[in-house]
Amino acid sequence: MSKSFDSDEYLRKVTEALAKEADSENAKEMKRYMKDNFEFFGVDATLRREVTRGFMQRKERPPYDALEGIAKKLWDFPEREYQYFGMELLVKYKNEFDENIIDLFEYIIINKSWWDTVDEISKKLVGNYFIRFPDNRDKSIEKWAESGNIWLQRNTLLFQLRYKENTDVKLLFSLIERLKDIDEFFIQKAIGWALREYSKIDPEVIEGFVDGHELSPLSYREAMKIIKKGK
Repeated sequence: MSKSFDSDEYLRKVTEALAKEADSENAKEMKRYMKDNFEFFGVDATLRREVTRGFMQRKERPPYDALEGIAKKLWDFPEREYQYFGMELLVKYKNEFDENIIDLFEYIIINKSWWDTVDEISKKLVGNYFIRFPDNRDKSIEKWAESGNIWLQRNTLLFQLRYKENTDVKLLFSLIERLKDIDEFFIQKAIGWALREYSKIDPEVIEGFVDGHELSPLSYREAMKIIKKGK
């Protein structure tokens, strides 16, 4: 790890910036929206990004070798804004990812798990990682699909959301077939979301898949939203 970078001081300054903007009423509303799963400072996304922008700049942000330790500390803090900041910080390094960072992504998926972080990690971090290291994809996806952890499984369904025409449809359909009978809202919603997103590219393929498989009502409704609007 870089000797010249003080991780504790960096995090102290981040804390100071967030705490300065704390709003107890907003915090209550944000906590309620997240089903009381997390504490909040009460700093909305626009303001949070504004007051932490300096910590994202190349000259201020951590060296790559300090990143894992800082991310894990951010995940230890109770207020949810820390995890949001951590995700956005990690995105800044997407062109520097090494092969081992996938272990960190798994860590932040299975810790303090909820849709608000998992979905962003899947789309912006895991999705970018597999573009950079395509040979590592299948081993990780297989591990996660078989994990029994609904957030890792949801991640397998969502990491391609930004791939558009480059979506591996065969892989997506295979995962849906494996996971579609799991009686879990966040899995069923993700199945529908992934299918709906690809229906923007090839509605006929999606309609054919949906017609040929017994999906939950939730997955079906989500998958067919765009297709039905077009009819």
